[in-house]
Amino acid sequence: MQPVLDYLENNRQRFVGELCEYLRHPSISAQPDHAPDMRAAAAWLAGRCRAIGLKTEICKTPGQSIVVAKTPRRKGSSKPHYLVYGHYDVQPPDPLPLWKTPPFEPTIANGNVYARGATDNKGQHFAHLCAIEAYLKTGTELPCDITFVIEGEEEMGSGNLAPFIKKRRADLQCDGVVVSDTGMPSPKHPAVTYSLRGVMALEVRLDGPSRDLHSGIFGGSVENPAMALCQMLAKCRDAEGKVLVPGFYDDVAKLSAYERKQMARVPHTDAAYRRMLGVKALFGEAGYTPVEQRSARPTFEINGLTSGYQGEGSKTIVPSHASCKITIRLVPDQKPQTILRKVKQHLKAICPPGVKMTFSGGHEGDPYIVAPDSHQVRAGLTALKAAFGAEPIVMREGGSIPIINDFKKILGVDTLLLGLALPDDNLHSPNEKFSLDQLHKGMLMSARLWPELARI
Repeated sequence: MQPVLDYLENNRQRFVGELCEYLRHPSISAQPDHAPDMRAAAAWLAGRCRAIGLKTEICKTPGQSIVVAKTPRRKGSSKPHYLVYGHYDVQPPDPLPLWKTPPFEPTIANGNVYARGATDNKGQHFAHLCAIEAYLKTGTELPCDITFVIEGEEEMGSGNLAPFIKKRRADLQCDGVVVSDTGMPSPKHPAVTYSLRGVMALEVRLDGPSRDLHSGIFGGSVENPAMALCQMLAKCRDAEGKVLVPGFYDDVAKLSAYERKQMARVPHTDAAYRRMLGVKALFGEAGYTPVEQRSARPTFEINGLTSGYQGEGSKTIVPSHASCKITIRLVPDQKPQTILRKVKQHLKAICPPGVKMTFSGGHEGDPYIVAPDSHQVRAGLTALKAAFGAEPIVMREGGSIPIINDFKKILGVDTLLLGLALPDDNLHSPNEKFSLDQLHKGMLMSARLWPELARI
């Protein structure tokens, strides 16, 4: 291992420079105007993979391309085979006025690199690439065969990745998947994430009168869609944070004593959490800590409300329609379609007769969980401890990575989640950053990981 570790140390500055090159590509998958930038980012990544000795191809899909890069391997190799998954697409940088530095001109300051995509997800999967480079360039034998699968549509639902995996199932068959697209509470608390919440999204629209009406002449004689929608939504959650949809909690798997003990190890104070979020008080489901509320309990969230006049000044109307966007975070063993059916039934039951309600669908993803004491989790914990010099923890996270369930369904393997993001990295927000120390320790973790996984 020492030549590998020395190589990573001696090339730290070069790696930072190369990551900055990668981050300069505004690879925004959600915006068609950035299609050339998406192609350029995939080409840069593929070139980087080839330069370190990986057999690389840019695989076209009906959407954005997928970069597949493999370590050299002998025919009939008996080594364990692992996939490393990541994504080169990024969120839009808006709102631009809130950025302190240009989002696609990487800036080094305070030990961080600031740029859109720095931590989500270019920096995190780049750390794995650097670790593999260290093995190949020093002639150190890799204990595992590695295939990188880096897609360009994660930020818009990974719509073309599952069909690609099915098509290439034989080629991509593996012993497990490694993903660094989550986080850890602090550098002193490196973590393996063993569970992610699922998600169910929908939009609800209420239509009332055929046009906006004068509120003085007609108000009081017709149902106001905006008011009706607000009253309906108020009946979806009580004042203590409990979701009021009948049957909502029926399939929720209870937390074990071991899991709650592990969650208690996550560094947290209410005061620090309030300061980070910029709120005067915390709110959440009674009977659970903030750590449990945001990672291990289901939620019903309003993401946006739209109705009536939104311009300056007043316009006295009864709006003709109102709509809202909702996402529901799910936990094991909830199923998206089951919850969607129950939510629709509840909304139909409380919808007043003076409006017409319609639903439109959104994305969905199952919750994900693996045994927190599995062999792969233990291998990840060992690698984290060696890299970070601190006792790691196992934890749940509140976000969703739907493609992980596709890996399980199609390839029949579990995913080892080894996130490098810190809580203040501003994922999906202005001033996204990635700690350069996290980048380097992520490389060390990856280098240490493959021998541990090979021992399973």
